[in-house]
Amino acid sequence: MPSQILPITNFQPPKKPLFSSSSSSSSASTMLLKDIDDPLTSLLISSSFKDNNNAIMSVKPLLSKASSFNNSIGSGGGGGVSCFYQKRRRRAASDDSLSCVSNGSSERSSFGRDVRHVASETFLVTRLALKMLTYLGVGYKWITQFLALGCYALLLLPGFIQVGYQYFFSSQIHRSIVYGDKPRNRLDLFLPKNSDGPKPVVAFITGGAWIIGYKAWGSLLGQQLSERDIIVACIDYRNFPQATISDMIDDASQGISFICNNIAEYGGDPNRIYLMGQSAGAHIAACTMVEQAIKEAGEGESTSWSLSQIKAYFGLSGGYNLFNLVDHFHSRGLYRSLFLSIMEGEESLRRFSPEVMVQDPNFGNAVSLLPPIVLFHGTGDYSIPSDQSVSFADTLKRFGVKAESILYEGKTHTDVFLQDPMRGGDDDMFDDLVAYIHAGDAEALSRDATAPPRKRLVPEFMLKLAHTVSPF
Repeated sequence: MPSQILPITNFQPPKKPLFSSSSSSSSASTMLLKDIDDPLTSLLISSSFKDNNNAIMSVKPLLSKASSFNNSIGSGGGGGVSCFYQKRRRRAASDDSLSCVSNGSSERSSFGRDVRHVASETFLVTRLALKMLTYLGVGYKWITQFLALGCYALLLLPGFIQVGYQYFFSSQIHRSIVYGDKPRNRLDLFLPKNSDGPKPVVAFITGGAWIIGYKAWGSLLGQQLSERDIIVACIDYRNFPQATISDMIDDASQGISFICNNIAEYGGDPNRIYLMGQSAGAHIAACTMVEQAIKEAGEGESTSWSLSQIKAYFGLSGGYNLFNLVDHFHSRGLYRSLFLSIMEGEESLRRFSPEVMVQDPNFGNAVSLLPPIVLFHGTGDYSIPSDQSVSFADTLKRFGVKAESILYEGKTHTDVFLQDPMRGGDDDMFDDLVAYIHAGDAEALSRDATAPPRKRLVPEFMLKLAHTVSPF
């Protein structure tokens, strides 16, 4: 599914904003929204992410071998021996039948659990979409945009079906691993088939306009990177209104901490961990890095992971200066009142703008702790302008951080994340990403050079139509 299904319109904001213009009222409203904890969502999440690895119950034979042997010997003579072999044959047949029944029952139970998991996650995604509509309102332009979104999703449906089938039924994907005690503190692991030697790891934070982000949005990227011997961990996090931006950053930090401290158990190399985010996820990941740098530069701040464990950060189609995005998002349909509620008020925009934070004189010691940063962006992106990546990279370089921006001419917000990967064959962004991860590994680069082309998931004419009708 798209990582961000936010329609783009010039629809007017609601007459009643979520909070008043005064700072005190804004703060109170923000706190109220921050305290919302949807019990139905919590119940759904806690119930649908239980461990699926239930052990198959063993069935004991109706008669033990010792008792059968003793009874046959006690009968005496050849008849007793014959009886013993007959009983043994009958018992063997009985054991085989019980084993078949047990295995069949286990397979049916496992399939039933998968079906229930699909149903619960579909229900969750539907609730997220409806909740977004509740906050955005419905008007003529919104209706036309959602119709466009429906056409867009329908055109990409062949690809979604294939990716979804792999997501739910592949043994290489470990879904919903718990990394924290809050709702949505789960992550998915995409493991390579080849398990020899520790693998590089990408900790990925998906997009979704801070409202509909979900770990499954990274399935396509996770599946394709795992084919190149790279482990991908898609981190889920709480969305608005269940949480605001600082909660999302806390969730991301906990997920990264879990990966840094536990990925070796899954075959990952703790010395080759890369952080990556897409769209709103790129913003959350960048904020997480900046806050972690501030913690590590401070005195006596205890942390459960370190930026030194992150080899590089990859930002895909992200926004890094919120002051330059408030009006842009408002004109595109993410109303100012709603956006400021997500970001905990206008006074917090500076704190959650990574480009602004790195220019703060008090941030000087923390800048040197940031890992190398590579920002990917399409020049045809209307959801978040590519200038955001260019400006952030230039600012980082001025302050001594190794950074660069890579632009893809004419690519939209979803081209680089959905349409191009579904096209199969060569994909510039994917190739650049893999080249960075495998840099310095001659053997991996050699395998990449001879890797078979990725298969096409959607016919070309449908991809071109999807590009045309996309509301992003």
